Amino acid sequence: MAGETILVVDDERNIRDLARMYLEQDGYQVAVARDGAEALRQIQALRPALMVLDLMLPEVDGWEVCRRVRASSDLPILMLTARDDDVDKIVGLEMGADDYLTKPFNPRELVARVRAILRRTTRNVEQASPVHVGDLVIDPARREVTVGGEAVNLRTKEFDLLLTLAEHRGIVLSREKLLELVWGYDFPGQTRTVDVHVAHLREKLARSTVTIETVWGVGYKLVAD
Repeated sequence: MAGETILVVDDERNIRDLARMYLEQDGYQVAVARDGAEALRQIQALRPALMVLDLMLPEVDGWEVCRRVRASSDLPILMLTARDDDVDKIVGLEMGADDYLTKPFNPRELVARVRAILRRTTRNVEQASPVHVGDLVIDPARREVTVGGEAVNLRTKEFDLLLTLAEHRGIVLSREKLLELVWGYDFPGQTRTVDVHVAHLREKLARSTVTIETVWGVGYKLVAD
């Protein structure tokens, strides 16, 4: 939503200035940081709505910034890097990044990605009604999950994936469809990240009456015993 504060973290001044110009033209407030340490301070001070995070940073690199943020926050993160490497994309998404953009980038695409991430985040927060499946309760407004009344600690994308499966309970969703619904952007062929998140969810829901079934050659579905 325009008017919110976006934190742009990059050690290249021209990238910071370009991102700032286009985001401000779209109505956002923009703060900048030149390294990971400064970014972590800015997050605490400003409580931004979203962070555009370069991976190759001095002081504290983008991977470490992402790890520290995800340990205590659901702050949306758009990773930005000069490395067009599929492995980086997968690892970044698995660490909790919401999207991934490679340099050089079209600044209009950057703004479009920011808008899309914030729309998804706002929609999840405003969806107040808890979802019940078996002994599983998912509260989108509080972003909390319980199994038999006991809290289950999920990372950002684990929560989003579980909520999506629960909203489509009993329906088989392909890996490509889950990438579209949960991550909001199509990374052709990069469906392994879905498999990894499903594996993590299965471990954390092992004592639940719900299971994530694999439909071979198609995808996954959530069912209650």
